[in-house]
Amino acid sequence: MHHRSFGGKLFEGFNYVFLVACALLCIFPIIHVFAVSFSSSTAAASGQVTLWPVGFNLSSYKYALNNPQFLASFLVTLKRVALGVSVNMLLTIFAAYPLSKERGDLFGRNVYSWYLFITIIFSGGLIPWYMTVNQLGLMDSVWALILPGALPVFNVLILLNFFRQLPKEIGESAFIDGAGHWSILGRIYLPLSKPALATLVLFTCVGHWNSWFDGLILMSSPHHYPLQSYLQTIIVNRDMSLFTTASQEELKALSQVSDRTLKSAQIFIAAAPILAVYPFLQKYFMKGIVMGSVKG
Repeated sequence: MHHRSFGGKLFEGFNYVFLVACALLCIFPIIHVFAVSFSSSTAAASGQVTLWPVGFNLSSYKYALNNPQFLASFLVTLKRVALGVSVNMLLTIFAAYPLSKERGDLFGRNVYSWYLFITIIFSGGLIPWYMTVNQLGLMDSVWALILPGALPVFNVLILLNFFRQLPKEIGESAFIDGAGHWSILGRIYLPLSKPALATLVLFTCVGHWNSWFDGLILMSSPHHYPLQSYLQTIIVNRDMSLFTTASQEELKALSQVSDRTLKSAQIFIAAAPILAVYPFLQKYFMKGIVMGSVKG
């Protein structure tokens, strides 16, 4: 049996305490926002809410889910995530696979690799980016939020290095059996790369879901804002002048909730899809997928 010293046990205990403290610091704000969203407007305004709802009610969620502007922004974000993740992952795979091959398999491989690497270090700037999107006629459309970042170079480098770590004997044996690059990519590389692909899907999904700046810049109409741009406008800037089409019934419903509870409800609704998706992808992160694939 392996016997640990007192110092080792003390260090391990300190690590547990430190990690639990960090986890609590991350969880407490979420719980607080959740509690405020379910509390009464009076309790939230007076600062009585900490980690448990006070004066439980659903008025804020009812108003948020019946708010046409909030729902429109939510749908824009869902559309952006669906299209953005599909385009990003497709181009990432098609770029990473050929660049992961040996030098003789792809002419000019180093040139392509350096070209992609330089784009991480240098950027054309905000004004050329805006002018390019404008000249291409993408303004005020969901494609303006997707195409400028269609090829995430950082994700390409991650998947490229993962492909290179796969035993090359697998691809060589498939070539001997008559398989082409498309078959090897679809039937061998992608199934073996589930942990990397799941991680990149999560990164891409979170990136599109949380992005707000490009929506403010590239959307001409506030009614085409993605969800985070909408929340940034009404929560950070406190500017409701762009959304002044509320009816008398909506104004009456708004009078029954407080500004704080409504914002908390909208924030939690916006965060809920990512919190729901993460557990399904987490299981792939620590999985050793290559173990045992090559014998001898």
